[in-house]
Amino acid sequence: MNAPSPGDVFLEEAQDLLEQLENALLDLAAGGGADRGDLIDSAFRALHTIKGSGAMFGFEAVAGFTHHVETVFDRVRQGKLAPDQTMIRLALAAKDHIRKMIDAPGPDDDALAAPILAGLAALLNGKVAPVSAPAQAEKPPSSGGWRITIKMPRDAMQMGTNPLLLLDELLGLGTGTVIAHADDVPTLEDFDPGACLVWWQVDLVTDQPRSAIEDVFLFVIDDMELRIEPLLQQGNAQQGAAAAEMLVPATISSDSPAPSTKPFSQATPAKDAPPPEPPRRLADSVRVPAERLDDLMDRVGELVIAQSRLSQVAAASMDPHVKSIAEDIERLALELRDSTMGVRTVPIGSLFSRFRRLVHDLSGQLGKEIALVTVGEETELDKTVVEKLNDPLIHLLRNSMDHGLESPEGRAAAGKPACGRIVLTARHAGAEVLISIADDGAGLNRDRILARAEERGLIAPGANPPDADLFRVIFQPGFSTAREITSLSGRGVGMDVVKQAIEALRGKIEISSVPGQGTELTLRLPLTLAIIDGLLVRVGTGRYVIPLSTVEECVELTAEQDLRTRGRNFLNIRGALVPFLRLRHLFRSETLPDLYQKVVVVAAGKQRVGLVVDQVIGNHQTVIKSLSVLHEAANMFSGATILGDGAVALILDVAHLVDAGQVRDEGWRAAG
Repeated sequence: MNAPSPGDVFLEEAQDLLEQLENALLDLAAGGGADRGDLIDSAFRALHTIKGSGAMFGFEAVAGFTHHVETVFDRVRQGKLAPDQTMIRLALAAKDHIRKMIDAPGPDDDALAAPILAGLAALLNGKVAPVSAPAQAEKPPSSGGWRITIKMPRDAMQMGTNPLLLLDELLGLGTGTVIAHADDVPTLEDFDPGACLVWWQVDLVTDQPRSAIEDVFLFVIDDMELRIEPLLQQGNAQQGAAAAEMLVPATISSDSPAPSTKPFSQATPAKDAPPPEPPRRLADSVRVPAERLDDLMDRVGELVIAQSRLSQVAAASMDPHVKSIAEDIERLALELRDSTMGVRTVPIGSLFSRFRRLVHDLSGQLGKEIALVTVGEETELDKTVVEKLNDPLIHLLRNSMDHGLESPEGRAAAGKPACGRIVLTARHAGAEVLISIADDGAGLNRDRILARAEERGLIAPGANPPDADLFRVIFQPGFSTAREITSLSGRGVGMDVVKQAIEALRGKIEISSVPGQGTELTLRLPLTLAIIDGLLVRVGTGRYVIPLSTVEECVELTAEQDLRTRGRNFLNIRGALVPFLRLRHLFRSETLPDLYQKVVVVAAGKQRVGLVVDQVIGNHQTVIKSLSVLHEAANMFSGATILGDGAVALILDVAHLVDAGQVRDEGWRAAG
């Protein structure tokens, strides 16, 4: 696979910068607090970087449009404009347009940009009252200048950076001299024409603060070495004399000889100068295309299967050396699996941050004041799961805003604060991640749901199911209790799709609600969709895998217990009644049961359920293979895996298995 081009790198970085811009704007819209100046700087720097990098990599239209937005924020930084809600709405619209120009440029870009530019022009024409300037970075010293030492990364020019343009922009802040140092340039036979081997020292006389100099190098500052020191008056004469001999104009020609001076690592500040600040450098990190991680995960999965085969061969071998090697391979394969899965995991905060804009926009559309609170953004989850959670969570959040939270009048009548609150939480629970969406609204209307369910024939007339069972009907296709259809919801379309999407991730949804206090929906999701730890069991002649995260214990079912429990389908385990399913009946096995069957007790929601099997074979690292579309109806299985002997074992979906057992076995209901 070829390395990404500089243009591809810009596209990736632009997405990060647009997210940074949006977060800063939303924080400003929420008030900003003591960090208001930092938020303005963050927005400005994101715009400045997009503009500079866009121009450098050929996105001229993006750079031109972004320049107008940057100009507005430059006025804000100078204290000449106030970042009010009107400006923030325009900036958010501009951010959306920049993303559109990057992702899907088209002939209508200018027409779409026109109203945004008109709004920005109105702001610049003084229709917003000036405010006091936000706190700036360190002011220039009394001497009125800075000594700046610049060393670009070796691959700067290969990545599209032109150091001479940066020097021109730097000199645009004032007047000064530029000294080029060529100590690191090798002899001709070792010369790399694509490498940036020269470093520069600039004595700049300016009234601009340190932050203005850093802004010049904003889109390369994390990968370069930049030192900014006060330019001391007492050293100006000596510095000027030295500079006269080594002065190199900003428009340096490629064939100009450069003087030999001290290398950058040995450079020392002038006498009496304050200690220089350490070079700024980003922590080592590498961007890796997602498909490479997917391919790596596939290879690790194949290695796990091969390791399982080796373990079987070693178990049958009498050679202790073979067994020792097999144990080492098993340990290394397990460590490699965990490391690879760790690389694939991403903080869910990257997903949560997208919803702030959704809440901001829809709250205005609904005429409600809504605050979104996120908890557990650092919780990590497989990137594939995170990607597939976006649409279901958007629908659940829209439902909470539209149906869950009352109108301002309704909240006032209920004695609640005018601002509704939605809390989006993520946390680890064993081998699962729990994601909850909780609102402080009116809660689910049990009577209305019950009446609607009876009307549609989903519940028998006169039945009085518990809340947990009743609330599940809202996931039925077409089910809705809304009295009117809005632009957001009310047609009964979506909740069934949400349920299908979550179940496709081998997850499930739980609902709880308290009248007058709010509703909470909890998604239980696996950490990964690629490899899990499983318990390998045998039923008849077939072998199956039960996800180990659902297994609580295994007990023996003797022949006498088997006879006593026929027709009742529950066991007494340490004084607690545990209902169970005979998997051989569900799977229609025609072989005789083993004399000593086993019961695998699993967690199914808030219940403990027993699964009767013929044999518990042992733990098994399970590489999940998806079933084909022809097996979609067999929802008792979440996938399949390949065993060490090449045979295929189906992976049980415990939640669906229990549901199927409830329908099939009437004795289950009596025990439930």
